[in-house]
Amino acid sequence: MSKSIALSLVLAASLGLAACSKGEENAANMAANAAENASNAADNAMNAAMNAADNAGNAAANATNAASNAAANAM
Repeated sequence: MSKSIALSLVLAASLGLAACSKGEENAANMAANAAENASNAADNAMNAAMNAADNAGNAAANATNAASNAAANAM
C-alpha cells in the first residue's frame, strides 16, 4: 500500500511541475520518470525488508544450530 501512496504523491507532484513547464513532451517524460523512480524506490525498500527478514531467520537458525552443536559436543 505504501508503494501506491508514494507513487501517487510523486506522480501528483510531477504533474504539478509539468503543468508549469513549457514543453508538454518533456513534462510527460519527467512525470513518467518520477513515477518510475518512485516505483523502483518502493521495490528496493520491499527487497531490503525481505532481505532483512531472511537475514534474521538465518541468524536464528544459526543460533539454533550452534546451541545444538554445543549440546552434542558436551555429551
